[in-house]
Amino acid sequence: MATGWPMKTTYANGDVYSASDVNDITGTINLLGSSVAYTAGKNKFINGNYFVNQRNFSSSTSSGIFFADRIKGNHDAGSGTVTYSIQQFTPGTAPVTGYEAKQYGRIVTTGQTLAGTYTVMGQAVEDVRTLAGQTATISFWAKAASGTPKIALEIEQVFGTGGSPSSSVRTYLNQVTISTSWARYSITATIPSISGKTIGTTANTSYLDFIFWVSGGSTYNANTGSIGIQSNTFDFWGLQVEQGSTATAFQTATGTIQGELAACQRYYFRVTTASTGYVDFGQGTGSADNLYPDIVMPVSMRVSPTSIDTSAMATYQWYNALGSGNTPTSITLSDASTNVVKLAVNKTAGFTSGRPYSFGQNNTTAYLGFSAEL
Repeated sequence: MATGWPMKTTYANGDVYSASDVNDITGTINLLGSSVAYTAGKNKFINGNYFVNQRNFSSSTSSGIFFADRIKGNHDAGSGTVTYSIQQFTPGTAPVTGYEAKQYGRIVTTGQTLAGTYTVMGQAVEDVRTLAGQTATISFWAKAASGTPKIALEIEQVFGTGGSPSSSVRTYLNQVTISTSWARYSITATIPSISGKTIGTTANTSYLDFIFWVSGGSTYNANTGSIGIQSNTFDFWGLQVEQGSTATAFQTATGTIQGELAACQRYYFRVTTASTGYVDFGQGTGSADNLYPDIVMPVSMRVSPTSIDTSAMATYQWYNALGSGNTPTSITLSDASTNVVKLAVNKTAGFTSGRPYSFGQNNTTAYLGFSAEL
């Protein structure tokens, strides 16, 4: 179970540590960046610095949205308002001491009242085997707009689909109390063993979900350690989960910008447009009312994409300029693998069978996205 906070100290680098972080033999403290090697893959959270934002997300009050790649917000629709947004750090001010980060995530909760009210943020880490039966430390930077609200952490072990997988297991880990200044917090706990459990037969569908609670009515007291309904502004950055009992220096899952983008694209990939002119996203041959362009993924996705999202798409013959009647009436998945997707594009004017067509942008805001999210 999670360790407590018998004594906490905030250091100049923004970290908050408990007495258990002190090395009793040497009398030293394992501070951020001190003699701890950066290890590729130590952080199981992808995009913990909120840098990758393929959806170009800015702000929304909708539940079930990714307000940065791999970081999802959820809340009930029963009462109040919840706003998720991406905020920009001011260059040179280093709000998170020791890092010159680009942006961070924000959740604003107001007016929630019901017992069944909740607001959470989380990430589903692929493969329920991850850290099973091991000691893990979850660390993050956070601050509030006012007061000293709490953040609670819960995990859910989901055993996937296919066959007869075991039922999911939810475990409350612990909670921390934050302030109005950026500081690093950590929770150390033992992730439950999966001994005796059955994992689903459908590949890549099990996961370990980390759930950060910022508000929870009495219905969820067992999930949150009774943090209660909270109206506040919660800012997050630097999410990290790693094996061991100490929060080591933060780094992203891959350690590089390109690597982190590729890791995110395993779950979601979006093609965007050029700033001027027209760009083809794919080509195909017309067949009666449909065009079937193939789109090649930049990386192998977790599973074959299960949904698409689009804006301002168009079709046109290779030897003709873009003109009227080329806006698709529907774009759906025709066939898909983890590497290549075939779309079915329909338009009112139809297509001439056997002729080549391009499928691409209609303006500079166009995009085509593929989701294989957990």
